[in-house]
Amino acid sequence: MLKIRRAAERGRASFGWLDSRHTFSFGHYYDPEHMGYSALRVINDDTVRAGAGFDTHGHKDMEIISYVLEGEIAHKDSAGNIKRLPAGEFQLMSAGKGIYHSEFNASQQDTLKFLQIWIQPDQLGGEPGYQQKDFGQREGLTPVITPDGENGTLSIKQDARLSQLILAAGESLILTQQAGRRFYLHQIKGQLTVEGEILSPGDGLKVDHQPELIVSNQGDVSVTALVFDLP
Repeated sequence: MLKIRRAAERGRASFGWLDSRHTFSFGHYYDPEHMGYSALRVINDDTVRAGAGFDTHGHKDMEIISYVLEGEIAHKDSAGNIKRLPAGEFQLMSAGKGIYHSEFNASQQDTLKFLQIWIQPDQLGGEPGYQQKDFGQREGLTPVITPDGENGTLSIKQDARLSQLILAAGESLILTQQAGRRFYLHQIKGQLTVEGEILSPGDGLKVDHQPELIVSNQGDVSVTALVFDLP
């Protein structure tokens, strides 16, 4: 089963300093048909004005992923982490029993664009954790987040995996889905063709009961997407 969530159908929040598109219900946006997918709870597509950002706020029992598309995040948290997260890097903050943090656009001139992703953990409490890494721009499917941090990936408290998909023009790939698993694809750059359907930036795709999924780039520019493998 394939079900597309088009970019234009997402919820929206606009506060002047922030313009955010919500794939799933979040904040003041509520849609009972889009409350999340498996353990995937939030995908917010955020655009932050220069010098602005999210003041210190708290989280508990949530795995929070940030992926910067343009610009750089200035991160600070109550565990003592003071970091910069540039475009192309992934950050995974495990909130555990509780953590406070702030996220600001590190630039006073340029706009920040990033994806904020929440995944519900399968274990509660514990000490907060922080991980950050650049996985490059390798073509194909590059694992980024796994339950056990295998092969240098970031480690998440859930039986979930996140991979970066990059296809050059004319390239294709077959994704294999294990029985009982679900995929969610979030399109970032270019147009990805999935079983004859075209995904444009901001589009999402739920995939269930599909042992093999053919994804291809039929355009003339590189394509980038995120692929979630969920319980």
